[in-house]
Amino acid sequence: VTWVSFHSSFSVLLIMALSNSSWRQPQPSFFLVGIPGLEESQHWIALPLGVLYLLALVGNVTIIFIIWTDSSLHQPMYLFLAMLAAIDLVLASSTAPKALTVLLAYAHEIGYIVCLTQMFFIHAFSSMESGILVAMALDRYVAICHPLRHSTILHPGIIGRIGMVVLLRGLVLLIPFPILLQNLVFCRATVISHAYCEHMAVVKLACSETVVNRAYGLSVALLVVGLDVLAIGISYALILQAVLKVPGGEARLKAFSTCGSHVCVILIFYIPGMFSFLTHRFGHHVPHHVHVLLATLYLLVPPALNPLVYGVKTRQIRQRVLRVFYTKASI
Repeated sequence: VTWVSFHSSFSVLLIMALSNSSWRQPQPSFFLVGIPGLEESQHWIALPLGVLYLLALVGNVTIIFIIWTDSSLHQPMYLFLAMLAAIDLVLASSTAPKALTVLLAYAHEIGYIVCLTQMFFIHAFSSMESGILVAMALDRYVAICHPLRHSTILHPGIIGRIGMVVLLRGLVLLIPFPILLQNLVFCRATVISHAYCEHMAVVKLACSETVVNRAYGLSVALLVVGLDVLAIGISYALILQAVLKVPGGEARLKAFSTCGSHVCVILIFYIPGMFSFLTHRFGHHVPHHVHVLLATLYLLVPPALNPLVYGVKTRQIRQRVLRVFYTKASI
């Protein structure tokens, strides 16, 4: 809840700051194409995207509500899960509404400041999601390798500090994106071949020098993903080493099963993201509409599937959801 309210408050502040800093030169509006090359069938493409957004809203609100109201779930794993759900809500809500209006209502125009704000929140909260996945890997490492000290090491104060570090990292690394874009000159057609304002898609429209923007964007992507994947890899290498020392196949299986949900979420987030990033940078032979679809799905599929993964694989969450729906059905 705090993360979502922060999103709305910070978006207002960011819009005001960008508006005050852009008085020097008139700024253009942008035209979002949607899915280039598939304009005739965009309304059909919008249907599954709308379903994904609905799943993301219902699933993540349910996860947050259950963890918020059940004190027995105020444990590190579930508190990090609540943070992940809040980030997913912001990420999906920063992308889907405008994309759906473009595809369904043909509302292609988006203001300059609104475009930069959307771009900032999409990239910043993608970075935060990656950071929370690292925190969840740390939680699994402590739970399996130091079970007796788990609650001592990851007490509520530490969890709050980890969440604040993840939040600040996303803000500090990504706030230069819209600031650097403020220095670019757009003297050509401002048509974005995308369903939302993506950083490199906007940079490519500039007719001034964009070396700094491109270099910084690539550096942030490599830094965030590189360090986070390395940290997750080290955590799971240590977990694997500890589990293999446990005698008995049943004990090992139980230890591995506690990591199953997190591993699924990691794969759902990083594999489409890396594929989208690589095709955008180096996949010159990949059709552009394929890249746009992948980039859009990358922002909607993880928020839609993460609650389902944890709902199915985590017994406490599953039982609590069934209890809520059973109680309502009885009433």
